[in-house]
Parts: sequence; C-alpha cells; structure tokens
Amino acid sequence: MRLDFVDSLANDLLFSYLCMYIITYRKKMKTTSVSDFRTNMKRYLDAVIFDSDCVVINRGNTGAVLISLEEYNSIKGTEAILASERMASSIRTGLEDIARSEVEEIDIDAL
Repeated sequence: MRLDFVDSLANDLLFSYLCMYIITYRKKMKTTSVSDFRTNMKRYLDAVIFDSDCVVINRGNTGAVLISLEEYNSIKGTEAILASERMASSIRTGLEDIARSEVEEIDIDAL
C-alpha cells in the first residue's frame, strides 16, 4: 500500500511539473509559418533566447518547435533522469522517506 502511495506521489509531482511547464510556455508560445519564420528569423530567435518564448513553426499538416538551447538541455536532462532506473529508484526511496517522515532538515548556509 505504501508503494502505491509513493508511486502516486511521484506521478502527482511529475504531473504538477508538466502542468507548470505547459502553463508557463502556453502564455509565451508563438505560432508562425515557415515563410514568416524565414522573414523574421532574428526576431523569433531573440524571443526564444532572451524571453524564453517557444515558437511553433507550421509546415502543412506538421511543424517544428523552436526552443532555446538552455530549455533543450533541461528537457534532455530530465529525460535522462527519468530513463535511469538507478535514479528512479533513488527518487522513489526519497519519496518513501518523505512519506514516512524520515527526513532530516539541513541548513544550506551551514554547508
């Protein structure tokens, strides 16, 4: 039963992270055509790099998404963490400790 709670908590945390990501980027997401993107490439690149915007470039029935290198690296890092069984096990262990209140408060300034 405790493991179900921990898995549920992990799923809730992941869901919350995804919701925050979507809310953040839906506000700033821009959509454009390929021809408009070509014409205004510098403006779109500046918006992505400096304002953390996300640009969807439509091309017929498909498209591409333009994000900053920083955001891309963050996504790939999260992907690597979620793909690692060792890391997933460590996260589960930490969540179990939290669920059992077996945590220790640490003063970051004292480190």
